[in-house]
Amino acid sequence: MASRSCRVSTTIKALSDLGQSIWCDNISRQMLDSGELQRWIDLGVTGVTSNPTIFMKAVTGSRAYDARFNDLLAEGLDIMAIYEGLVLPDITDAADILRPIYERTDGVDGYVSLEVNPRLAYDTDGTVAEARRLFNEVDRPNVLIKVPATDEGIPAIETLLAEGINVNVTLIFGLEVYDKVIRAYINGVTQHEAAGRDPARIASVASFFISRVDTLIDRLLAKKKTAGAKVDHLLGRAAIANAKLAYARFAEMFRADGEMKPLFAKGARVQRPVWASTSTKNPDYPETMYVDGLVGPDTVNTLPPQTIQAALDYGRAASVLSRNLPEERRVLEELAGLGIEIKTVTDQLRIDGVAAFATSFDELLDNLVHKQSQLKVTG
Repeated sequence: MASRSCRVSTTIKALSDLGQSIWCDNISRQMLDSGELQRWIDLGVTGVTSNPTIFMKAVTGSRAYDARFNDLLAEGLDIMAIYEGLVLPDITDAADILRPIYERTDGVDGYVSLEVNPRLAYDTDGTVAEARRLFNEVDRPNVLIKVPATDEGIPAIETLLAEGINVNVTLIFGLEVYDKVIRAYINGVTQHEAAGRDPARIASVASFFISRVDTLIDRLLAKKKTAGAKVDHLLGRAAIANAKLAYARFAEMFRADGEMKPLFAKGARVQRPVWASTSTKNPDYPETMYVDGLVGPDTVNTLPPQTIQAALDYGRAASVLSRNLPEERRVLEELAGLGIEIKTVTDQLRIDGVAAFATSFDELLDNLVHKQSQLKVTG
């Protein structure tokens, strides 16, 4: 719950002045109906992200959806239709609450993100069709459709952007994949403009996942330590190093006099990096580790409510993303010297991330099937 409003507002403003937006990585019916989202917005939060795990916890963790579930069940809908009947109103209501921010910032902020069915992560045509349908169904200009950065997702992203569909590219972990994401964005916007449409109306962000990198690499380092290697100075270093190098790639690819220059002249925007999965998983690490260490211009950090509160209670607002790049490169080089290749790690994390979202999605559908057998239809 948002609190200490003066401190929070001051800190968010400081981050905004440095070019970073804060989005809330959570959504639920209770959050919308209680006014919690509006309170965060009043304090400076400018967007919302969701994913299958968030919706699974929201729907299965409260009774806020039960009445709506009964109504949908009474209509004779199947489970997938019931699922969408529960979650799409959350998305459209959040989009409407955020719409003034979207208008005030001329489409820079004010977005809510909705993920395509994670079962389609390895299906290009299926992803494109699903994203089109969802974007048309929600019918809001400030909705981003989340598409994973799988080999099959990358061409879908390009196609969707060419059609003018807003995309949040999710589950990015590695630099090689990020290069493909940037290329898909540039190609998509180029095709959109070549077809005579306005590139200024296309919105896209690239969600780079952070904490999971340290979680896996720290686990691998622990094994190296057991074998006698000196690794303590590398613990908790890989994720921010990886993100800083990704940000350097962003700055290079989207520089004002670079490849995007003709499109910038016609109103096209940069594809901002979104730092995702930025709550710490290791209790030994500072709660604001992936906030303080990832501040810089033209970025977004999407945080669960408790991490927003922690960061804004005692976080530090200083632009650091372009600092100490040689040192960050050395971190990854040292890891490679120990046999821990960052590409191998990030490729595995992407596979695991897709699987985790698919599991959450299936758990949610299974829960709805269970509710179907337990709840009595009224009326």
